[in-house]
Parts: sequence; C-alpha cells; structure tokens
Amino acid sequence: MIRPELTIVLGWSLVALVIATVAVRGAIAYAHRRGMLDQPGQRRSHTLPTPRGGGIGIVLACLVAMPGALLSLAGAWSALTIASLALALLLVAAIGWWDDHRPLRQWPRLGVQLLATALFSAALIASAGLAWVWLPLLVLAGGWSINLHNFMDGIDALLAQQGIFVAAGLGCLAASVAQPALMGASFVVASACLGFWLYNRPPARIFMGDVGSGSVGLLLFALAAMLWRVEPALLWPALILVSGFVADASLTLLNRFLRGRRWYAPHREHLYQWLVRSGRTHARATAWYLGWNLLVAAPAAVVARQLPAMALPACAAVYTVAGATWIVTKRRCLRRAPLKDRHVAT
Repeated sequence: MIRPELTIVLGWSLVALVIATVAVRGAIAYAHRRGMLDQPGQRRSHTLPTPRGGGIGIVLACLVAMPGALLSLAGAWSALTIASLALALLLVAAIGWWDDHRPLRQWPRLGVQLLATALFSAALIASAGLAWVWLPLLVLAGGWSINLHNFMDGIDALLAQQGIFVAAGLGCLAASVAQPALMGASFVVASACLGFWLYNRPPARIFMGDVGSGSVGLLLFALAAMLWRVEPALLWPALILVSGFVADASLTLLNRFLRGRRWYAPHREHLYQWLVRSGRTHARATAWYLGWNLLVAAPAAVVARQLPAMALPACAAVYTVAGATWIVTKRRCLRRAPLKDRHVAT
C-alpha cells in the first residue's frame, strides 16, 4: 500500500506540473504579443528570436503547490517560514519579471534579491532559534544562488534540467531524514521545472528569463537552507548536488576578475557557452552537465549522506575534480573554437 505521505507528495507534484505546463504555454503567447523576444547576438548562444519569461510558470506553480505541500505534510515548518518563503519568491520573481519587460541596472535587482533572501533567512533563524550571526551568511549565500543560476541560464534546457536534478536530490535527502513536507516541497520545485523543460528543451520554444532563473536560484537555496536547519550534515551532499553549476559560475567569475572584466556584464565565457562555441549543439552541451550530475554528483552525494565522516572529504574531492575538469575542458574548447571566438570582448 502506498503511504499517505507519498500520495500527497505525488498529488502536489502533479498540481505543480500541470500549472507550470499551462502557464508556460500562456507565457509563449504573451511574450509574442508584448514583443518579449531574445534576439540573437554576439553574446548569445541562440540563432533565432525566442520568447522569454517562461519561468513565470515555475513561479506560479511553486506559489500554489509549495505552501500546500509544506502545510499538508508533517514537518516543523512554521507559518512564518512558509509565508516568508512565498514573499521572497514573489519579490525575486517580480523584479525578474520587470527586468524581462524592461531591462534594469544590476544594483536595483541585487538590492531586491538580497532583501528577499534576508526576509526568508530571518524567518528561518527566528523559527529555529538559531544564532543571528548566521543571517549575513545566509543572505550572501541566497544572493549568490540567485545570481549563479541567472549566470547559468544561457542555453536550451540547461537550467531547467539542473532544477529538476537538484530539487529531486534535495527531496531524496529530505526523505532520508523523515521530512515529508520538505520532500514534498522539493518535488514540487522539480515538477515545476519539468513543466517548463517541456517547452525549453532544444530547440527551445521559450526561455526562462530573469523571472525564472532568479526564482529557481532562490528556491534551491531555500530548500537547502531548510535541510541544513533540520540536519547540518546535509549541507555537504546538498553542495555536491550543485557542484557542476557552482564550479562553472565561480571559476568563470574568478577568471573575469583576474582579467579585469566586469563580472556583471553580458558575456559568453561560461564552460557551457564554450562547449557550444566549439561546435557542440545545445543538446550535447546540456548532456555534458547531465553526465556530471548522474555519474559524479549523485553517487558522491549518496556517499556523503550514508557515510557522515566522509561527507566533507567527498565534497572537497568533488569540487577539486570539478575545477580540474573545468580547466581541461575549457582548454579543449578553446582549441576547437573558431579563431574569431577565441577572444571575447568585455
């Protein structure tokens, strides 16, 4: 017999999938009417004008289904924590939706993003009785997650695929510590990302836009922070799950700092962009990250969860291998890329 908790998780996940699928389809028509099209360009990886803003489907699905999962399943999540998460998601989504319609400067966006993560983090700390010294660390982590996922949203299906994988992985971690509510919330996010992925797989019919990329970054941060609050040792497998994106975004940002370039300026220097510029299709580049997730990150996360004494060494080993892989693969891409693409204008 199926456990009642699993039935509820599947139910809310299905609700999220349906809402996301319907909303993304509507977002395609809306974007065409409003002229919200990403045009091809030197710093773009696509060749045809494509609608943006499809991430609104993920947002709407999570706003409906996540509170339902958190409230209808057993868990120690206060109304304050749930409400603050919904408010934070609304703030990040709203500033992203605005930016998708009329591009904003980076500082107003960053201010709203940090405010959103501060509201959620403060509620999490207050409800758990944690020391307030954690607040600035959580705010910085949340802000970085939002922008990291925005940086990594540049080719078809990549961010949606990552959202499915990481959220599902966090759901499995939640299940391992008997947290059905958090498991349900995680699978809701995974299902919402799946609903968007159906329209974003190559060739993409719509892009996620800032409304989606920032929201996915916030949601994955919030789920990981809630897991950390339940069991601090779960931080290490959670970090392993996101290793592919974190290594790429962090090393790319460091490289731009060292070269004196503006970190926030549009560019095509992430590894996934070099994979495309060296002749690989979006599908093949996305498959490269999927391979990392399934062959390296997932097994290492299992080891870190099952053998707590090995959690930190496993996490360190994964990031060391990720860094080395990034360097080697980027060098190979540079050799294969057309000569005109080997030097990127700032």
